[in-house]
Amino acid sequence: MTGRPRPAVFLDRDGTVVTDPHYLADPDRLTLIPGAGDAIRRLNEARLTVVVVTNQSGIARGLYGENEYRAVAARLDEVLESAGARVDATYYCPHHPDYHGHCDCRKPGTGLYRRATTALGVDPAASYYVGDKLTDVIPAVSLAGQGILVRTGHGAAAEADLPSGFWVADDLPAAAELILRDQRSPSIAEG
Repeated sequence: MTGRPRPAVFLDRDGTVVTDPHYLADPDRLTLIPGAGDAIRRLNEARLTVVVVTNQSGIARGLYGENEYRAVAARLDEVLESAGARVDATYYCPHHPDYHGHCDCRKPGTGLYRRATTALGVDPAASYYVGDKLTDVIPAVSLAGQGILVRTGHGAAAEADLPSGFWVADDLPAAAELILRDQRSPSIAEG
C-alpha cells in the first residue's frame, strides 16, 4: 500500500441499493434492488472502497429510533455478505431541517462524505457519488468527483432536473459498470 488516497464509491441506500418502502425501519422489509449485491461485489473486487451515505429523517421525525436503523443496517450487511459483497463503512444523517435546523451531514451537505474521506483515506475528487435523488449526486460538484444518478427509486423522475456533467445509469449494476470502465480508461466520458 502506497498510502496514496484512493477512489471510493459513495452509495445512497434507499432506492439505490435497496428498494425504498419509505422509512425503512424493519429489517424484514429490506430487499436488495436486483443485481445490487453483485454490483457491490464487483466494486469490492476492483479494490474500490464502498461507502453507504444515507439520510434517515425518520429518526428525526420519531418514526423509528437509531436502534431500528442499526438493525436494518446490520441486515443489509448480512444480505450483502451472502452475495459475496461488503460495504466498507456506513454513514447516516439522523436529522431533518424541520426538527434540527441546518446540519452539515444531511445530503446534499458534504459533512458525511468529508468524514468518510478522512477516516478511510479516500480521494473525494477521484470518487463516485451514486444515488436516485439529486441530493445524492450533487455532492460530487463540491467534492470534484463524478455523480451518477440511477433510475431506480426516485431517479427516473429526477433525471429531467439533472445538471450537465452527471452520468445516468438504469440501476446500480449499470452504474458499477460505468465506474469499472472509467477505472480502466479515463476516456469514458467520450463513450
